[in-house]
Amino acid sequence: MAASCAFVCCGEERDTDKAVIVRFANGSVKNPDRLDFSLYKNTDETNPRKKNRRILVAESDRLSYVGHNFGAGSLKCNNLCKYYVGVLNKQTMQMEVHNAQLFNMQPAIPGETTDTAQSQDTTQTYRDKVDSLIEAFGTNKQKRALSSRKLNQVGSDTLQHAVDKAAKTVINKKGLEALQQEVADAESQGELALHLPPCNADADKQENVYPFDNLLSPVEFEALEEAGSKMAAVTSEELQKMRDDGGCLSVVRHLENLPTADEARVKTARCAFYLSLLLKLVRQRSMTRKLSTNTVSASMRAKIAAYCLALLLHLGHMTADLTLLHRDLRITEARMIEVAKSMGLTIIRPARAKADEAGLQDNHTQASLLLPLVKYEQFTERRKRKKMH
Repeated sequence: MAASCAFVCCGEERDTDKAVIVRFANGSVKNPDRLDFSLYKNTDETNPRKKNRRILVAESDRLSYVGHNFGAGSLKCNNLCKYYVGVLNKQTMQMEVHNAQLFNMQPAIPGETTDTAQSQDTTQTYRDKVDSLIEAFGTNKQKRALSSRKLNQVGSDTLQHAVDKAAKTVINKKGLEALQQEVADAESQGELALHLPPCNADADKQENVYPFDNLLSPVEFEALEEAGSKMAAVTSEELQKMRDDGGCLSVVRHLENLPTADEARVKTARCAFYLSLLLKLVRQRSMTRKLSTNTVSASMRAKIAAYCLALLLHLGHMTADLTLLHRDLRITEARMIEVAKSMGLTIIRPARAKADEAGLQDNHTQASLLLPLVKYEQFTERRKRKKMH
């Protein structure tokens, strides 16, 4: 006659009361009594994901086994199923049913660096992983491309290191403030070089800062012989007509005060005619030329203004009247002063007169070339927006 038994539920059980079922990955254990089992739990009991984590360790004289119910090495069925184990009491023939949890026991070999390798793999980028695959299984063409890219990367790193080292050497030698000042000067010079005449800022004489031959070449100066002779022979009526027409007040000023010496008189007359041509050019709205723009741009006006100012400096003993020149050029006085400052000239403003004397005199702003040249601070003017009423 077969024996019978009855199932008895144990009721509420805590996590510590759960039975442990182990499965050894490398086969069955012949002498389980020689294994010493230890169960460890996570110390963070407030975290719902960590409080149920367990690690089971089985130690023997020859080898140790480790199993856990979380991570890559755990049995995935733990999360999907609920396991029970029955314990039969042979005296009462009743089987008590308890909750159980499974552990996959794997041998722990001393000296293995599995965790370290995994941590290193997690730090690798996608590019590094692809490179590792190419080194192991790539074709010869892919391996050559990978080797070339690594050599180029090493070369760029070496170049960057050399540039950083050179930059640190220059900074330590000159200082950061001096380098910033040099950069600012270079930027300002680069912007001004677009319209300034050739300048020698290190010249020891005033007339060599803006050399006359760079403004008017010897060939051009000789070509103005006939025109200069006519300029030197103008009558007072012709000067009055030029003054009434306007546009050449700077030329009229120098023709009224022609030097008596022959060489200086010839130079002033020829330069006056050349200056009148420049003033006539800047007043034109358009020029008939092929394959180019036929308008006088703002940058071209600034360049003509700078050349006219440099020419007037040679005619007026390194002093020029900015008020007459900006009227001839038909530009604002502020723009004329800006050009003079970009050339490093010293601005001489007239003294303020009383109200009754201000209407009797015409105050003119002068520009003088003094050594060393003046360096003005760069600033950007912000235009005020008109308020909408």
